[in-house]
Amino acid sequence: MSAVRLLGLDPGLRYTGWGIIESDGNRLRHVADGVIATDAETAVPERLRAIHEALQALIATHLPREAAVEETYVNRNGAATLKLGYARGVALLTPALAGLVVAEYGAKMVKRSVVGTGNADKVQVADMVRRLLPGAVLRRADASDALAVAICHAHNRATRLVYATAR
Repeated sequence: MSAVRLLGLDPGLRYTGWGIIESDGNRLRHVADGVIATDAETAVPERLRAIHEALQALIATHLPREAAVEETYVNRNGAATLKLGYARGVALLTPALAGLVVAEYGAKMVKRSVVGTGNADKVQVADMVRRLLPGAVLRRADASDALAVAICHAHNRATRLVYATAR
């Protein structure tokens, strides 16, 4: 089996976390991580364009073969959920336009894959990401969450590939 480069995304309109890892069997290696930040004073279409362009640049620079995006949870503030959905749409569309396979994972599944329990908090997730990916700096929780999504995808992609081949 050869190493495959994976892009994990934790979408948000203000901060979109991203993380790149390499998966070779059950060995993982940190490549890069960070956050795409947009200005809350800027119009939503411009913020979405900024996220799209930054993701295009990341994909062109790091050349991942697959991407994984965290699913959106619905909260009480409908307007905030809708805006998060816009960012998530960009996070799903941009890698798909680049020809990447795109997977989606719920927050509980991501936490379960990384920490072992779906009820883990952000500190527990960040601690496990640091253990699994030495060298990850994790300046913001958004980057840690994105790397967790990539780790989840690395752990689950073999099952997904077997299922897709059987169809």
